[in-house]
Amino acid sequence: MKIKCKKLTYQEVLKLQTPAHRPPVRQTPFFRKLLQVVSAGELKEVGFSYEKKGMERLNKGQPALYLMNHSCFLDLKIAATLLRHQCYHIICTSDGFVGKNWLMRHLGCIPAQKFVMDTTMVRDMIYASGKLNSSILMYPEASYTFDGTATPLPTSLGKCMKLLKLPVVMIRTYGAFSHDPLYNMLQPRRAKVSATMEYLLSPEEIVEKSPEELQEIVNEQFRFDGFRWQQENGIKINETFRTDGLNRVLYKCPKCYAEGQMEGKGVHLRCHHCGKIWQLDEFGYLRGEDGEDIFVHVPDWYAWERACVREEIEQGTYQLDIPVTIRMMVNTKCIYEIGKGRLRHGTDGFCLTGAEDELQFSLPPHQSYSLYADYFWYELGDMICIGDQKTLYYCFPTEGGDVVAKTRLATEELYKLHKSGVRT
Repeated sequence: MKIKCKKLTYQEVLKLQTPAHRPPVRQTPFFRKLLQVVSAGELKEVGFSYEKKGMERLNKGQPALYLMNHSCFLDLKIAATLLRHQCYHIICTSDGFVGKNWLMRHLGCIPAQKFVMDTTMVRDMIYASGKLNSSILMYPEASYTFDGTATPLPTSLGKCMKLLKLPVVMIRTYGAFSHDPLYNMLQPRRAKVSATMEYLLSPEEIVEKSPEELQEIVNEQFRFDGFRWQQENGIKINETFRTDGLNRVLYKCPKCYAEGQMEGKGVHLRCHHCGKIWQLDEFGYLRGEDGEDIFVHVPDWYAWERACVREEIEQGTYQLDIPVTIRMMVNTKCIYEIGKGRLRHGTDGFCLTGAEDELQFSLPPHQSYSLYADYFWYELGDMICIGDQKTLYYCFPTEGGDVVAKTRLATEELYKLHKSGVRT
């Protein structure tokens, strides 16, 4: 899937009008059916099945807040099937509206800025559930998982549940990550996919509990591990491209500690600095070809990289400083490419410069608990996005190797340290 792009100067982009906010549009049965129909083909291919738990507690026609884990684009197709009998609005990344604003609004989508404080989105959710009597479908992780485990949830989720006063339902998928992990270059694999839809909290229970208690309940629901699920259920992934792009996640060699020297290709993961090779077997285990595995489990390797990043931050040595191509979003007509720039990230947060230094944008660590980062974003390349409610800056590294995962890890660890009061 591609996105509409246009080259303009930075000054030309600044002159463009930012569209006025419009409230959500009620989803019609036609567009709900359209979503279901276009989703049916791929769901049939993956042998999709689902189970309901406690859903008899939800009254017919009663709006609910549906929370769903986020592994791949198939998630939306799963939701279109599970929610086909009711009106619902989908919290969707704002760049999904580019070039198709009218369609997305009539499909029931509500635009959101990922990892940016977005009070407008909350007001739209209240409007959709209260005025339009619609359910809300939300992917609280906001971004696809990199390693098959949960990404951080917004700490305001409990407060949001208190504001909406809706019953909460959890939709959990199984096999979606195995079918189409983000790192794997948009190459779906043969894996069966299923889901459970479970009634989690009633409006009365939400009233009784504090925001912190609600937050912990949801946090517990978002504990999962796609690789572990594959291993425990004996799911065989025998495609010969299963490590393509895995270096995007496992960017640091645990043998020689070199970064940006890993290459995932075929069924092997290789460090070009020290020469060590691993094979990702059909059941998702990493096996060192020299008999030394180091990390058998992909999420364990990723967790080790996180610990390494945190140590760099605590020691004051963490620093990202790379050249990037900059694209901007200020409206939904298209994404505007404004040329080259430089992205820096350290203990003071992000600093983006470009357009002959006319563009200077900074984002301190405490303002973002995670990072909107993606691999092969709309087929343009690996991307890091920062911004505010008015403008989003999409930064595409042109040098520096695989820096996206490390930058997301650093963003999350810097936020944790600042929240805990630790000075960096």
